[in-house]
Amino acid sequence: MHKTLAMLVAGAALLASAPAFAQASNPEEPAVRAALEHYLAGHATGDPKAFRQAFHDDARLMWIRDNALVQRSDDEYIGGATGKPAADEAQRKRWIESISITGSAASAKIVLDYPNAVLTDYMQLLKTPEGWKIVHKIFDVAPKKPAA
Repeated sequence: MHKTLAMLVAGAALLASAPAFAQASNPEEPAVRAALEHYLAGHATGDPKAFRQAFHDDARLMWIRDNALVQRSDDEYIGGATGKPAADEAQRKRWIESISITGSAASAKIVLDYPNAVLTDYMQLLKTPEGWKIVHKIFDVAPKKPAA
């Protein structure tokens, strides 16, 4: 009885992980990941060229500030790149949390863990003639409480 129950639980776990496994084997994932890595490199280095490799020319960024919707173009966003890393770069961590791909569309979640805040980016990407590009970014900023 215990062996049968254990087999059923293991089987259910395998079935539950099937979509994630299928997603991980998507042949487009390395190219999607490469676009996202350019975005992360832009943050790490401040290099506007890295951001340009990640974003489509018509990309939009949107977020909420003071309960109002704020938006900017990719040119406005990239224009803020200084060309050098942030002073506290050694304390910053960034990673791709998840990627989901369907045909020529993809979605990704990126976490930017900075000394004063955690930013969560939700990226929408499309496979363009130039390759996978971020076409839309929305994000949330969660300030960290100062250490006591």
